Amino acid sequence: MEKQLKLFFDFLENEKKASNNTLQSYKRDIKQYENYLEQKQKKYNEITTKEMKEYIEHLKEIGKKPSTISRNIASIRSFYQYEVKNKIMREDPTEGIQSPKVEKRVPSILTSNEVSLLLEQPQATDLKGIRDKAMLEFAYATGMRVTEIISLNVEDVNLEEGYVVCKNGNKQRTIPLGNIALKALREYVTSARNILIKKDETKALFVNINGNRLTRQGFWKIIKYYKEQAHISKDITPHVLRHSFATHLLQNGADLKSIQAMLGHSDILSTQVYMQFQDDSLKDIYRKAHPRA
Repeated sequence: MEKQLKLFFDFLENEKKASNNTLQSYKRDIKQYENYLEQKQKKYNEITTKEMKEYIEHLKEIGKKPSTISRNIASIRSFYQYEVKNKIMREDPTEGIQSPKVEKRVPSILTSNEVSLLLEQPQATDLKGIRDKAMLEFAYATGMRVTEIISLNVEDVNLEEGYVVCKNGNKQRTIPLGNIALKALREYVTSARNILIKKDETKALFVNINGNRLTRQGFWKIIKYYKEQAHISKDITPHVLRHSFATHLLQNGADLKSIQAMLGHSDILSTQVYMQFQDDSLKDIYRKAHPRA
């Protein structure tokens, strides 16, 4: 199995151009499956559909959420489909297996006032404050995922033209930057980042106090700190800022296709979830303007 897994992961990385996050997710899911097979003393290429269903029941018994189980099935299915396609196996034991129904959660969002309150918290009086101000303004201005933000390099941002190029695997998109975010980012790059970094060859846009690329955990801690400073009771994560970005754009008249492009959604159905947050004034405009409303 080890040899086949290596070939499969190489295929995902080099041919499918899967992002590092996706790749790590596949590896975690399949490693868990591999450990289960070892405990049961079973070979992966002899597993039946019945035994695959037993594995799914095992995941339920150990308390895995439906969304986690669905992702596990998808990862394992991709591996078996690769094996069948390359004639290593005749049949895919996951064929016909239904993923558990995952209840779609309503995205948590902040009001415009809550966003303003949060973004007012960092005081640009020291290096950390300047960085935090730029980072929070940037997150809300672009709606980028936390992994995308911490993966940015300095050259990915055009401070003259006011946009950022976001790269995710083999895909990339260009997102405009608003004046407030651009101003905060310029101040950070020109007067804080160059002092925080320890090596001139450092490429990372956002760095920690040691001059290294900021981590996901570091980003989360910073947001949590300012949420508490702002006395906002809602749970605020980088993804909540992403949801708020999309919702506020929609409420202020942006079209779904543009929001889809900025968020990097491959399917517009993912973007349509924000339609439920449209305010009443926008609905009134629609009812008055649309000939079949």
